[in-house]
This record gives sequence, structure tokens and C-alpha cells, in this order.
Amino acid sequence: MPVIDSRRAARGFTLVELMVVMVIIGITLGIVSLNAIPSPQQNLQNEAQRLALLLQLARDEAIVRNRLVAFEADGERYRFLVRNETRWDPVSGDDLLRERAFKNAPVSLLIDPAGAGSGNPLRITFGREPVDKPFLLTLSSGDARVAIRADGIGHFVVE
Repeated sequence: MPVIDSRRAARGFTLVELMVVMVIIGITLGIVSLNAIPSPQQNLQNEAQRLALLLQLARDEAIVRNRLVAFEADGERYRFLVRNETRWDPVSGDDLLRERAFKNAPVSLLIDPAGAGSGNPLRITFGREPVDKPFLLTLSSGDARVAIRADGIGHFVVE
């Protein structure tokens, strides 16, 4: 019969091995929690990316429809309008250009140069021509700040 060394059979994990496993689990949970809870800056960046694409779409719609299309926003919501003979009407029947709420509301909106957008709520109008005035639209919420730069010929870049 083989002789079993009782010291080897009763052996378990060492304290060092358990600590290494606990550190690995802690690091993994830390990384997962950071990615699961996006920062306000990331949320505002995502909102600006979506808005830049929608502004480009609105500009293209103005050219294709041969009618003025406007972006209108206050600190809580934004929407797109189309100019009819006598008035501005909200874009209807278009799931992309529908009215939306800002996810990080309230959001402060600042446009530069000041003449590129008008009024309260802020309104940016896209004309029928393929060339518009360039502008810089800055969105801020708390300490987070993101800008959308429009070059006037259809390119919208988030900075």
C-alpha cells in the first residue's frame, strides 16, 4: 500500500494566493464599474455626436426639399422645423428628425458667431443652398463641455 504524506493531503491555498485572486477580482470589478457608468463628459459627447449627424441630415433635407429647415433647442429639448408658406411647422413623420429631450438636461447652448443662430430658444436655419454660414455650437452640462463645428459646406465635427 502506498503511504500518503498527511502534510501534503491537508494542504490548501496559501494566504498569498488568496490575496492575488482577491486583487484580480477587485481590479476586474473596478474596470467593469467604470465602463458601466459613463461619465457626464461621455454622455454629452455621445449627445453631440448624435446632434451633429442630425444637423447634417437637416441641412441635406433643406436642400432636397427646397425649403428652409431649422434646428431649435432650449436647455431641455430640441426639435427640427420646416418652413411652410406662412409659418414654421415641426417635422412630422420622420423618426430621425423628431423632437427629443437632452439626456443631460439642462444643457447650456452657445453659438459662435452669435449671428449664426438666433433667439430663445436657439434656432439655426439651414437654407436651400449647399453653402451655409460656419458656426460653432457649444453644449455644456455641469463641468462637461463639447462643441460641434460646422464648416458651412456640410461637414459637422464634434470637438
